Amino acid sequence: MPTALRLLHALSADHRDRLMGVAREVSFPADGRIFEAGGTADRFWVVRSGTVSLDQQVVGDRRISVATLGPGDLLGWSWLFPPHRWDFGAEAFSPVRAYEFEADSVNGLCADDPALELSLTRTIAAILAHRLETTRAALIERYAHHGNSG
Repeated sequence: MPTALRLLHALSADHRDRLMGVAREVSFPADGRIFEAGGTADRFWVVRSGTVSLDQQVVGDRRISVATLGPGDLLGWSWLFPPHRWDFGAEAFSPVRAYEFEADSVNGLCADDPALELSLTRTIAAILAHRLETTRAALIERYAHHGNSG
């Protein structure tokens, strides 16, 4: 399976510079909630250091982790697609430093530069495809072992 794409590394130097022009550095404490499923998705992050757990609420307050993100990983893609609501929740597993990008600022850059918009959209699509493939492989492995145990 190919390795995960890193958003900032996949963009051209010019596009990366433009995107970084609207970034701001943020941090989240260990065990801090970054966003909740169903909330307004109006930004995204690129993790600089630390670990983030993406989770899904299953019963009551119980959450299960569906992915772990680390340095270089994209956190948040729901800002790109209507209805602009988070599909998952996110929590800092350890202290996290990240670049934060407000969707309105990024959408403004994309409106001015269609090549940036295309590159950003294709890169995010490739990241999502990789994550889907990783999840599919993990589910197959989990249920293949579960089916053989009984």
